Amino acid sequence: MKICVYGAGAVGGHIAGRLVAAGAEVSLIARGRHLAAIQQHGLRVETRDGELVSHPAATDRPGDLEPQDIVIVAVKAPALPAIAEHIGSLLKKDGLALFVMNGIPWWYFHAHGGSLDGTHLRRLDPGGALWDHVDPGRAVGAVAYTACSVVEPGVIRAENPRNRLIIGRPDGRPDARLDALVSLLNPGGLEVAVTPKIRDAIWAKLTMNLVGGSLAVLSASPMKNVLDKPAIAGIAKAMATEAGHIARALGCDPGDPEEGLAKLAKSGHLQSIAQDLQAGRPMEIDAMFRVPLDLAELTQVLTPNLDLVIDLAAQRARAAGQYRDTTS
Repeated sequence: MKICVYGAGAVGGHIAGRLVAAGAEVSLIARGRHLAAIQQHGLRVETRDGELVSHPAATDRPGDLEPQDIVIVAVKAPALPAIAEHIGSLLKKDGLALFVMNGIPWWYFHAHGGSLDGTHLRRLDPGGALWDHVDPGRAVGAVAYTACSVVEPGVIRAENPRNRLIIGRPDGRPDARLDALVSLLNPGGLEVAVTPKIRDAIWAKLTMNLVGGSLAVLSASPMKNVLDKPAIAGIAKAMATEAGHIARALGCDPGDPEEGLAKLAKSGHLQSIAQDLQAGRPMEIDAMFRVPLDLAELTQVLTPNLDLVIDLAAQRARAAGQYRDTTS
């Protein structure tokens, strides 16, 4: 089974390192100094259990690679439409594109059922490039629970002692290729589970990202230094409750928000979207913040606390020149 990791940065590089260590046939799409370092010295992944050093084929030209059984896409949501054609061309006719990302995915309403089935999310795929070139029938969702960073070109650090990946097809069907991916990654320290309800997993993490991500953008602080303030903790609880109402209106179970908030309140890790703000990188404002509010409007769920905090976080990103509303 040929596997390409498109976007071998923090999360993608971590997954790639685990796959190569498991003996998989892996190639990478990367760019710039990171790519040059991987080509010259190999990919180094620092984990709590030791260091993984590998030398996978790496390029910035997708056309250099053969068609793949699975393409693991680990780039930020704003970059996806521009690379949709490359992702599609990398896939075998029956290949799968596994999207590891935060927030609502572009394929969300494919095989959803009900009156919203097939709805296109224009904020995430403005020209329909992902729908046309990748095809949502070949998409797989993935939710990652792993704190990773690129500490220097070619070097990834995985900070968590426990790293998890939840994957699943939008239609909920089993797939032998996903089972094969699980068998490759599980023994090596990355816990992977296949779920028939990937949207539940998306909302479980998104609920905490809506709270933690937006507050981190506004405060430039990890949540353990924010949610210890009673007034902010109260707003956070109200935001999580509203997110849960959106999820349930869409037929999803986002889990217990109290449990998620308790974990968030202990976190000393600065949320990735706040790291992007500080580093001057494009931010996933639409996928993580704006589209969930669009879905609230679509399902007629009132979200006054989310509206206020998300509007402030989006304005902070606009003021920094790192977000432009694609629908305006």
